[in-house]
Amino acid sequence: MYEFGRSKGVNRAYSFDDVAIAPARRTRSESEVDLSWRIDAVTFDAPIVAAPMDSVMSPATAIRMGQLGGLGVLNLEGLWTRYEDPTSQYEQLTATMDQVTATRRMQQIYSEPIKPELIEQRLTEIREAGVPVAGALSPARTQQFAEVIERSPMDFFVIRGTTVSAEHVDGGEDSLNLKDFIYRLDTPVLVGGCATYRMGLHLMRAGAAGVLVGFGGGATHTTRSVLGIEVPMASAVADLAEARRDYLEESGGRYVHLIADGAVGRSGDIAKAIACGADAVMVGSPLARATEAPGRGWHWGPEAWHEKLPRGERVFFDQVGSFEEVVSGPSHVPDGTMNLVGGLRKAMALTGYTDVKSFQRIDLLVH
Repeated sequence: MYEFGRSKGVNRAYSFDDVAIAPARRTRSESEVDLSWRIDAVTFDAPIVAAPMDSVMSPATAIRMGQLGGLGVLNLEGLWTRYEDPTSQYEQLTATMDQVTATRRMQQIYSEPIKPELIEQRLTEIREAGVPVAGALSPARTQQFAEVIERSPMDFFVIRGTTVSAEHVDGGEDSLNLKDFIYRLDTPVLVGGCATYRMGLHLMRAGAAGVLVGFGGGATHTTRSVLGIEVPMASAVADLAEARRDYLEESGGRYVHLIADGAVGRSGDIAKAIACGADAVMVGSPLARATEAPGRGWHWGPEAWHEKLPRGERVFFDQVGSFEEVVSGPSHVPDGTMNLVGGLRKAMALTGYTDVKSFQRIDLLVH
């Protein structure tokens, strides 16, 4: 703790940019590195989850993400569950316009009601492609569409918000008691954002199979500017890793996965997130650079269209290659925004680690 003025004590926190992976005494061949990640009954080739953002995830790109060995999460309160064919809406949102006009346009487009039948239709489409199925709702919407979620064909259900508690209270019928909801649902639930030890422990005790660490959104998220809320990611992941260890002992062996969700824009960030204790990462902005991304280079998060307090903005990225090239290469840019899997594999090989779990124990340095 540090003294802050005369009235407060504050903690020191670190971002991924503040830390570095320490070189080790041994190196290995990349062919010996195993990046597979198993959560519940599903095994993935790489510990990468695509964020539920309309700019990067459509049913088609969620399927493509699954074919590449990762997990694509569809936003169940986005364009694909509001419109039968959202092509014209995408054309409006990807047109060049100033931020004020773009935000107003988003608010208008996303005012269209969510249609329960489209939730089931989109998830069924992904299921029929033979890849793992995941969909996401905010805490405020989860109770509203609980019956639809319970009967939908999903391998994972994601509850993702700016910050998520074990009980979301709104004073009405849509109050969400997370523990009760998870108990009723057969599908494993991933919950976040979460950035503190105490909050993480509460979510683990509520039955979450995985916790999203951070506030997500990355380049499109302005929660720090609008709400003043932020916890630098390296510290957040390390704190939640401690909560996971304590809960593992408390529960008699129940392991909860940590998924770093925020400030993960390059392959080096992925390596640092796992070195801090994450089991996997959720990425958005790197995928916005893919030619198949429905946002056509424009990228925005779900907070950007809030009807009263938008806190995000569209950003534009040059498209650099296909989904396959962004995820698994080959890369033709030198900044870590392509071949995310290859960057992580190389980092592990150069430090002598063969699997993700052991890489969590590597030493870190603070700049």
